[in-house]
Amino acid sequence: MSHFTRQHEVLYCEDVSLEDIAATHGTPTYVYSAASIDAAFNAYQRALQGRSHLICYAVKANSNLAILNRLAQQGAGFDVVSAGELERVLHAGGDAGKVVFSGVGKTRTELALALEKGIRCFNVESESELMQLAEVASALRKTAPVSIRINPDVDAGTHPYISTGLRENKFGVDATTARRLYRIARNTDALNPIGLDCHIGSQIMDVNPFLEAVDFLIAMIDDLRKEDILISHLDIGGGLGVSYEAAAPPIADYIAAVLDRLSALDVELVLEPGRSIVAMAGVLVTKVEHLKPTSHRNFAIVDAAMNDLLRPALYGAWQEICPVTPRSGEIVEWDVVGPVCETADFLGKARPLALAQGDLLSIMGAGAYGYSMSSNYNSRPRAAEVLVDGDSVHLIGQRESLETLWQRESIPTRRSQ
Repeated sequence: MSHFTRQHEVLYCEDVSLEDIAATHGTPTYVYSAASIDAAFNAYQRALQGRSHLICYAVKANSNLAILNRLAQQGAGFDVVSAGELERVLHAGGDAGKVVFSGVGKTRTELALALEKGIRCFNVESESELMQLAEVASALRKTAPVSIRINPDVDAGTHPYISTGLRENKFGVDATTARRLYRIARNTDALNPIGLDCHIGSQIMDVNPFLEAVDFLIAMIDDLRKEDILISHLDIGGGLGVSYEAAAPPIADYIAAVLDRLSALDVELVLEPGRSIVAMAGVLVTKVEHLKPTSHRNFAIVDAAMNDLLRPALYGAWQEICPVTPRSGEIVEWDVVGPVCETADFLGKARPLALAQGDLLSIMGAGAYGYSMSSNYNSRPRAAEVLVDGDSVHLIGQRESLETLWQRESIPTRRSQ
């Protein structure tokens, strides 16, 4: 169920019109629905009822403190990929004991921080990382809980930039290497192998690649048990797609299919969903600054740009673009573009819309990989973020001022001649 609906023709987030939000907070502004976030998280919880599990929200999808806090209050764990994400989770009230640390390039400093904070598990992605973790843990007189991320060479059928489970991808290790790393971990006092991890990609619209990966993992757990390496949790990652354009599998159907495969396996199930919890909970509201019809294409130039929402430029991603308040008039195909000085700066191409200068547009499905991937390119301040909870609007991310753009910089003092 979408929590973005039309009331009296105007687009609302829950009980608040996007017109009112734009009038109060300006544009571009990210608007998130609290009810939508709750509904997606609870869909996972309901589907997993009766099974030992932990839902570790993938922080990279949207790392706003208010969203992390809301999920923490509902019992979520967190999947982090940097020290910054770990500190965000803790600052937002998350439990370090429910944090898994993924990523191929963890530094010694990050490993030490995570050990000191007492995270649940390290998802190890190479032999080099495993040995470095052992050294850091030994120096701190701690034992590091580890899970080896295995690359099952499964084609998730998604965009190559967000595919992570093939041999040519940088993530994880192959099965032969994984077995060797588990033996090393078992025989190293500073390491405790407790889990097996896998993540095959993002925005996956077919359940079958997940099931193929799960079958691979089940066989691996059986092989490890023969060597007296007992795995207590299975982390199957995230990656379930959302309905940007085509219909995505329901969360309940995905979980039911996975649980059917795991019915005979007595391990705790860990998941790392991100996009499927927050993507459809957010929109980016932007204003039409100029209309520029040409003999070849028609351009609607808006005040949001690729620095605010990178997905279309980076992946060629499609996201629905809706008028906040529809107007009558001729419908024309518009390329919705931003003011950044790059030809790749577009938010949508050939969109049939009736537009006038000053109109508000809502870019739908912008709750994941929107603000979290934004930047100050072209010295543009980042957008505001608001969270709508029923009829209440909370400013959870202030719009950057121009002055903040250079606060970390300094001009060297020149010595007089």
